[in-house]
Amino acid sequence: PPHMMGNKTSNSSSTGGKKLPLMGDESIMSKKKNGTADKPPMKPLRWDCDWETANKICCFNRHYAEHSGFFLSKTKWLEQVDKKEPTTYYDCITGKPLFRAPIGRTFEEFLKESKAHGWPSFRDEEVIWDDVRCLSNGETVSLAGNHLGHNLPDRKGNRYCINLVSVAGTPP
Repeated sequence: PPHMMGNKTSNSSSTGGKKLPLMGDESIMSKKKNGTADKPPMKPLRWDCDWETANKICCFNRHYAEHSGFFLSKTKWLEQVDKKEPTTYYDCITGKPLFRAPIGRTFEEFLKESKAHGWPSFRDEEVIWDDVRCLSNGETVSLAGNHLGHNLPDRKGNRYCINLVSVAGTPP
């Protein structure tokens, strides 16, 4: 039923069939050495994302975001991202994989939805749940205390609007 769309059950082995989004406790975002994380974002960040912006948004912020369209206007994401194969997006703090997109849609569909909302917009099947949780207010975070963005469900289900700087890391 439409009213249940926000609590889709995953077929993914990483969620063990649990309802999505996987919920986390507020303690994930407790004060640590660098705001809500143990350390600042890595350098350099992919797609020429600005490090100062990343540190402020990811570690010292719970409510604000890059401005709408930042991922298109202030980075090299659109010219550098793979448009034929899914791209893995890594935590800018730990380098752990957090999202992989597009899955179940074309790059053009992923880009169109992301442009329409102003931020990269991921769906449940594009989340790597090992290190991603949602808090009760919809805030989407990594287990390292990185503020990623928010879950803003629509008629298609959960939609995670994510700051590009938060997922512009590289694997360790």
